[in-house]
Amino acid sequence: MAYGDFETLELELGDDGVLHVRLDRPDVRNAFNGTVVDELTKAFRHADNDGDVRVVVLSGKGKSFSAGADLAWMQEQAELPQEDNERSAAVMAGAFLSIARCSKPVVARVHGHALGGGTGLTAAADIAIATEDTSFGLTEVKLGIVPAVISPFVIQKIGEGRARALFLLGNRFDGREAERVGLVHRAVPADQLDGVVEGIVAELLTSGPRALGSAKALIRAVHGHDLDDAIRITSRWIASLRATPEAREGMAAFLEKRKPQWVQ
Repeated sequence: MAYGDFETLELELGDDGVLHVRLDRPDVRNAFNGTVVDELTKAFRHADNDGDVRVVVLSGKGKSFSAGADLAWMQEQAELPQEDNERSAAVMAGAFLSIARCSKPVVARVHGHALGGGTGLTAAADIAIATEDTSFGLTEVKLGIVPAVISPFVIQKIGEGRARALFLLGNRFDGREAERVGLVHRAVPADQLDGVVEGIVAELLTSGPRALGSAKALIRAVHGHDLDDAIRITSRWIASLRATPEAREGMAAFLEKRKPQWVQ
C-alpha cells in the first residue's frame, strides 16, 4: 500500500511487516503541530488497513521522542473562534485515538524528551520501551493549561490515583519512574534500547496477526463489564475466533511441532 508523501514523519515498511513511523522534526525535538497531528492520523489509519503491516514501531528522530505540542501552534489555536478551537482539539485527540485503536500492535521507542503530548503518545502505544534517563512530564499546568486531550490515554495506563499527582504537580520524571507507575513496559539503559525494542517486535511477530488485533479489541470489549456480562462477551469471542483459519493453523502447528505459517 502506498503511503504517500509526509512532511513531518518518516515511514519505512520492512519485508518482515514492521512499519517504522518516525517523528521527523528533530530541530524542535519532534514537537507536534497541525501537520504532525494530521499525518499521524493518516499513517496509522493506513497501517490499520494495510495487510502487509504486522507491527508498528513509533519513534522520534534526533535527540528526543517528542517534546509535546509546539507552543507557537497552540497559541494559534487559542486565537481561533471557540468552535474552530474545539474542532482542532478533537482532531488532535483523533491522532492519539488512531494509535490506541490501531488493530496492529504499536510499540513506542522512547528516548530523550517525552513531555506533555510526548507522554500522551507513550500512553497511546500498546507497549512502550524507554531509556532510563528519558524525561517524561505532564507539565501542562505550568503553562496554565491541562493535559486534556491526552488524559484518557494516560489515565487508562497509570490509573486515576497516580494521574492526580502527576497532573497536579506537573513535575518531570525519568524512565525508571515511568516504568514504576505503568506508563512504560520497561526502562532500559540507552545502549540497550534498540535491542529490547527489536526483541519485543520479534516476539509479537511469532503470534497470529488476527489474534493480536483481536486481543486489543477484547480488552476494550471486556473493560467496565461485570463478570456475568464479560463471560457472555468472551464466550462468544473465543467460539468465533477459534473457528478461524488462523486459529486452526496455529493449533495444528503446535500439535505438529512446526512453526505456523505466519512465522518467517
